[in-house]
Amino acid sequence: MSDIANDISSTIGRRIRSERALRDWSLAELADRSDVSKAMLSTIERGKTSPTAALLVRIAAAFGMTLSTLIARAELQAGGLLRENDQPVWRDPATGYVRRHLSPVSDMPLELIRVQLPAGAKVSFPAASYAFIRQQIWLISGRLEFTEGDIVHGLEPGDCLALGAPSDCTFHAPGPAAADYLVALVRG
Repeated sequence: MSDIANDISSTIGRRIRSERALRDWSLAELADRSDVSKAMLSTIERGKTSPTAALLVRIAAAFGMTLSTLIARAELQAGGLLRENDQPVWRDPATGYVRRHLSPVSDMPLELIRVQLPAGAKVSFPAASYAFIRQQIWLISGRLEFTEGDIVHGLEPGDCLALGAPSDCTFHAPGPAAADYLVALVRG
């Protein structure tokens, strides 16, 4: 793991440990609630591995929060301005999915996230990861196939999709180029 990836993994691991401690949960209790093994959780909390998006979504859902909120709590400090160089960037080691958290920490329920999904890559999330949010996806460049339950939406640059009720979903960049898109999340 690179030094930057190692720092991010350590920061995320410390946040997960803090969230667990705030709830007075044992490692076993978080494992039961997230369906992530105790051994994997321990490795993540110690910053020894960079967890995949799928694992982080399950852990965040166990805490009753979104992936965005978990990463924001791990990476961001309070303030009204978040400069580009200070925006947390996280890469999913399994897919190459790159996620940039654009929003500064605030009391606003809105979060903006920019995602780059490599051509051919797919990322799936369970319905539970959308239980606390409403979201829209705006495709900046490339092509994106977004599967929401049984419905497949084909997005072209400039298209904006408002998601319906929470359901299992898959983001797929069919190529030939990466899909670059903005996700607007509203908590509540």
